[in-house]
Amino acid sequence: MAAVETAMSISDRSKARRSAFFGRRKGHALRPRQAELFDTLLPRLAIELARPAPSDLALLFPNPVDSVRLEIGFGGGEHMIAQAEQHPRTGFIGVEPFVNGMAKALAAIDLKNLSNIRLHFDDAVFLLEWLPSASLAGVDLIYPDPWPKRRHWKRRFIQDESVAAIARILRPGGEFRFATDVADYAAWTLKHLIRSPDFACTAERADDWRHAWSGFSATRYEAKAKREGRVPCYLIFRRTDDGRWTAG
Repeated sequence: MAAVETAMSISDRSKARRSAFFGRRKGHALRPRQAELFDTLLPRLAIELARPAPSDLALLFPNPVDSVRLEIGFGGGEHMIAQAEQHPRTGFIGVEPFVNGMAKALAAIDLKNLSNIRLHFDDAVFLLEWLPSASLAGVDLIYPDPWPKRRHWKRRFIQDESVAAIARILRPGGEFRFATDVADYAAWTLKHLIRSPDFACTAERADDWRHAWSGFSATRYEAKAKREGRVPCYLIFRRTDDGRWTAG
């Protein structure tokens, strides 16, 4: 469990300097096996931001991968784990600052013996800065905290700055995929992405956002939203090839 306390301490100092992360870091106590995985498995999978990023992110993985994708705020990891199982030749980088979510993901990775996942146990902002330009095939943001009160909208992950950061790390033709059950956050995201010259919305008709993209792996949060009558919205934006960002 020492790894949990160390990582949280470092993150809290970074948050204090830059106000990068909003929200709690830890919920209920971890089970002994979960705590053990923080000390044994997480150090092996954690991205080391203190070192320069490799020019080819495939080098982060022990086995060959053809492309690399990023999931920001993976929650309990259901979608990321399912994607990693379905696409063994794709490398996945998962970001989650919440202890209990990371614990669930570590348990699943250990159980399924997955080798195509690397993790970042902290705020996504720091990882986005570290990643090379045009290095990712896709970025997923699935059911992020909507911060529904107007005075908290500045805490939403989708801001002009984060949209620009995602554009920088996506290769031309790469996709940014977003899912939410909050209509206001869907509208907020559309507004920010449509006004960005780096992205084109792929939706052509209403059903394009009413139905999940091919291969989408539903989460427990989505199941709860549907039970409570909230309608999910799925948005896909394609990185345009405008030459503003170059690899490296």
